[in-house]
Amino acid sequence: MYIPTPKDLETISLPSELVCLTEQIAENVHENWAKARMQEGWTYGKERNDLKKTTPCLVPYDKLSEIEKEYDRKTAIETIKLIVALGYKIEKV
Repeated sequence: MYIPTPKDLETISLPSELVCLTEQIAENVHENWAKARMQEGWTYGKERNDLKKTTPCLVPYDKLSEIEKEYDRKTAIETIKLIVALGYKIEKV
C-alpha cells in the first residue's frame, strides 16, 4: 500500500527576496495547467462539467478567483520551500 511521505516544509521560512517569486510561479503553474487542459479538449464553461470538459478556470490568471489563485500560490510556495530545503540557493541574476 502506498503511503505518501512529502518533505515536511513547515519549518522552512522563505527570505523576502524569494517570496516575490510566488506570484510569478503561481501564474506559470496556472498557464501550464490551462495549456494541458486545452490539449485534452477542455474549454471554458461557467460551471465545471467533467463529461463536457468545461471549467470556469480556463481564464487568464488575473481573472481567476482568489480561491483558485491561492491553490496555485500554495503550489508555488511549496516548490520554493522544497528547493530551499534540498539545499539549493535561488539567486536573481
